[in-house]
Amino acid sequence: MQQNIRSNFDILKSYEPQLWRLGALAERYFAEDPNTSLLKLRQFAELLAQSLAARGGMFTTQQESQYELIRRLQGENLVPREITQVFDQIRVTGNAANHALAGDHGKALTTLKLCWQLALWFHRTFKQPDYRSGPFVPPAPPKHESEELQAELAKLREVVSEYQAQHAQVASALQAAQTQLTALSDERAVWEQIATESDQAKAKLATQLTALQSQAKAAPSGNLVELVNSANKAASLVELDEPQTRRIIDAQLRQAGWEADTETLRYSRGARPVKGRNLAIAEWPCEGYSADYVLFQGLVPLAVVEAKRGSKDVSADLQQSKRYSRSFAPSAETQLHAQNWGAQAEFRVPFVFATNGRPYLRQLATKSGIWFCDLRHPHNRSASLDGWYSPEGLQALLRQDEDKAHAELDSTPFIYGLALRYYQQDAIRETEARIAQGQRDILLAMATGTGKTKTCIALIYRLLKAQRFRRILFLVDRSALGEQAANAFKDTRMERLQTFADTFGIKELDVQAPDADTAVHIATVQGMMRRVLMPAEGVAPPTVDQYDCIVIDECHRGYTLDREMSDTELSFRGFDDYISKYRRVLDYFDAVKIGLTATPALHTTEIFGPPAYSYSYREAVVDGYLVDYEPPIQIHTQLTEQGMTWKVGEVVKVYNAQRSQIDLFKAPDEITLKVEDFNRKVITRPFNEAVCSYLAQEIDPGGRRKTLVFCVSSDHADLVVDVLKAALQTQYGSVEDDAVIKITGNADKPLELIRRFKNERLPNVAVTVDLLTTGIDVPEICNLVFLRQVNSRILFDQMLGRATRLCSFDGEAKDSFRVFDAVRLFEAIGDMTEMKPVVVNPSISFQQLEREIAQAPTDDARELLLAQFLAKLQVKKRHLQGQAAQDFETRAGMAPEAFIRQLKALRVSEVAAWFTRHPDLGEILDRKTTGSGQPLYVSDHPDAFLRAERGYGQASKPQDYLDAFKAFLASQGNTLPALVAVLTRPRDLTRQQLKELILALDQAGFSEARLATAWREMSNQDIAASIVGYIRQAALGDALLPYGERVDRALHTLLARPPTGKPWTQPQRDWLKRIAAQTKVNRLVDRSALDDPDLLFKREGGGFSRLDKVFNGQLQPVLDAFNDALWAQPAQGA
Repeated sequence: MQQNIRSNFDILKSYEPQLWRLGALAERYFAEDPNTSLLKLRQFAELLAQSLAARGGMFTTQQESQYELIRRLQGENLVPREITQVFDQIRVTGNAANHALAGDHGKALTTLKLCWQLALWFHRTFKQPDYRSGPFVPPAPPKHESEELQAELAKLREVVSEYQAQHAQVASALQAAQTQLTALSDERAVWEQIATESDQAKAKLATQLTALQSQAKAAPSGNLVELVNSANKAASLVELDEPQTRRIIDAQLRQAGWEADTETLRYSRGARPVKGRNLAIAEWPCEGYSADYVLFQGLVPLAVVEAKRGSKDVSADLQQSKRYSRSFAPSAETQLHAQNWGAQAEFRVPFVFATNGRPYLRQLATKSGIWFCDLRHPHNRSASLDGWYSPEGLQALLRQDEDKAHAELDSTPFIYGLALRYYQQDAIRETEARIAQGQRDILLAMATGTGKTKTCIALIYRLLKAQRFRRILFLVDRSALGEQAANAFKDTRMERLQTFADTFGIKELDVQAPDADTAVHIATVQGMMRRVLMPAEGVAPPTVDQYDCIVIDECHRGYTLDREMSDTELSFRGFDDYISKYRRVLDYFDAVKIGLTATPALHTTEIFGPPAYSYSYREAVVDGYLVDYEPPIQIHTQLTEQGMTWKVGEVVKVYNAQRSQIDLFKAPDEITLKVEDFNRKVITRPFNEAVCSYLAQEIDPGGRRKTLVFCVSSDHADLVVDVLKAALQTQYGSVEDDAVIKITGNADKPLELIRRFKNERLPNVAVTVDLLTTGIDVPEICNLVFLRQVNSRILFDQMLGRATRLCSFDGEAKDSFRVFDAVRLFEAIGDMTEMKPVVVNPSISFQQLEREIAQAPTDDARELLLAQFLAKLQVKKRHLQGQAAQDFETRAGMAPEAFIRQLKALRVSEVAAWFTRHPDLGEILDRKTTGSGQPLYVSDHPDAFLRAERGYGQASKPQDYLDAFKAFLASQGNTLPALVAVLTRPRDLTRQQLKELILALDQAGFSEARLATAWREMSNQDIAASIVGYIRQAALGDALLPYGERVDRALHTLLARPPTGKPWTQPQRDWLKRIAAQTKVNRLVDRSALDDPDLLFKREGGGFSRLDKVFNGQLQPVLDAFNDALWAQPAQGA
């Protein structure tokens, strides 16, 4: 008799019989017992999720809660967000039915339809991707139907009838199913048998799920990626009707703090606004029409909502919401705002929303999310949000006056306890201007060590004080940076000796959610991901209005490349393949995003756009705010020169990580490793010993100048710590154990170690991997040691940035830092550029790309896929060894290099045909490389230090470099006006001209630090001559003198021989000494320097105009005389 049962869940019967039973029983119980029906549907959704996890190889235990399981599967992209919404709705309704015995026919019917949609999604994911179902067939009606239920069932039957009329060939089957769903409702014997089988099947579930899990684990690695894509594609076919959509929207509104229930809080049922309550009242009349919802805070209407079913586009529906805002009629039951809004004051409700219940997807913004528009200003643009505003958020937005805030910012000077440099003020002004222009994503690029944190604190203070924003999220990527930022906020004094924290409330890393008084919340990206994307069960995620501004420190770091899909990709690849959780967090909040970085990466600019303001490392060096590095010291050893070689048959040691032991084998072919492989592919203690023996001579473990060593891995760092301690002990006789320590993420209490490295005498040498590459401020670092190569220009620049900060040691200023390069990093990094990768998501398998090339609908799609396949193969070919390499050549008929050339030569249609004929090549390429594929060698090759020499680029020796500098000056005399002034009229040189000249020289490879080092190495004289001194020496043959000595000579000459012929007054003598002192620091004092608010001349002397009166109107001639004396040639023998 069971074979005669017809159910909406019949598609599952052949391969998931227990799911079919639960679905059929839910239909059976619907009419007489909706509560039991809901319980069966909850069980249906739970079992479907467990089966989904097992089929994806992700099943753990039946005891895992449904909430946690769905969040975990969503995190693996196996459950798309729109399907998560369906699961959640079923879970919440089912839990209410279980715990409170709360269930009515309306909820049961909606949940039944949601489970049917889940069944269709599951079937399309695992069995028939293009499966097209007929309409949902309504179950037998209850004896006593409510008016709403009667209408909904009638509408469902009408849909079935229409479908029958249009599809005659299936009409009889649909009619039979409808008849049987009604007739068999009383066949109790049959249903009792199904119920008994369902109970019996529970005992076997664990075994069945374990078997599915084992099959999934044994499948090729590309299967999971294919499964994720199938799940995403199937999700796009899910269509919810209006009642289902409304219930999802109700739940979303409730989560944001509104009271919402379309069935009960409806105007026609007498629902009206109530003081003290935040009501979402459905079907509110607006001049002959009904708004789907009006959101009331008390009696005041804040927003109008237009709700559409899930399959409809939604962005254009804001126009309908605007019409309702215009036509909203005043009444005794409501309290309208004192003013209307809009260009013609036509809007009576300030905010409008439109939604179809689908979660926000950036690529499908017009079809998803919650569209929102602030009608108070005609230039406000509508946008798609990831969630609903809370009542408090809308009220706060209503109170905000952006025009007033921007006017206040424009008129507020930078008079704070912290002194801001000119470029910091410029960065703040530019950011404020961009915000005023309506820009929502802003990037500031400022070199490491130039005070991004100080700039940020001042910017945030101004924005909060002007009430442009009410709460700012300060995002960092690591706890250490969050702690550093929190201390800066607490210590920085702004106005009237009050710190930032005295003025505005701050919540630090240990606080998950801000309170009403919080103005700044410091959080890690990882912590915010958990709050937004994976909140604990029963904990609501933050509302989209919780922060109206987000400041992201070091926004370049560690984030997956965010890229929107091309039009061709959208047809066959799920969106979640490309969107990172980082971008999801940023998109979630309706906030202005301000990113700060020293090194904008491609993916950074794709998120924030090009920098609104930039201040480079070279500019900071020229301005004297950072120190430059000397030409790198390149360490040469026997192994770096010769490499390592094992001949055929020679015994090779290989480290077996799984068993933590050394395995031996005989080399089947000659094995050669070069310096770039050292410490990465081969463990070589002799090489590290040779390098450290030299380093021990160059660094003082008991001194104040600190050293940072960059290693490949944590294990390598352990080795270096041991070897370097031994070398230092040999060099100095004894060394304190804490002088050299490892600071990595897996070290004991790394944050405490960082604090010690920064604040205490010991450790003096820190050995790290990448924990200290970004954002950690230790000015005493004077030596950087590279024992690893890096593949990123950004990471390289960040590493250099650890040593650029100003510092002094017993009154002696740190004027440069040293870089020791033991692995030819500078040589390798020279040609490196930031290039956009073709393969954005490395988890895309070769098998998937292979299938998509064969099945892609257009040549454009095939070209895109082929480029990705080739890019992955270029990387993979280096790791194809042993059996995998043999299998590849057997299947492809040629070696990988030849195969790549062939694919490039073929037309895309021919490539598709080739992959159709060779469907299993992708499986070979997807095999994971094991220890045999990429061994970690252990080398006992002896090594010895040979020499250390400076890297001057093209020039091999200091004299060659200085000769190249002289030739460059000779060739540029007519193209650099400032150069002419330096050589002929130094008194006329301005600060701006000098800065431009230094930057031009730097770009040509001639920095002051390199010139000073080359001169020192050539002449054994350490002369801090200044860039102008080096230019004049090279071009004119002037004597090279320390710049401080030149300044002192000029001051002595000027004091002895006043150009006016009158003796100096005491105030004039005092100011001349100050001018001389500032010239030593800033290279040159001109009129602009005297008016610079960052310098003492303006702060203490009132600037040029006031100081000119001190010098009786002769200040400019005095400056000219001083600069003439500065570059006058000293008398012979002087």
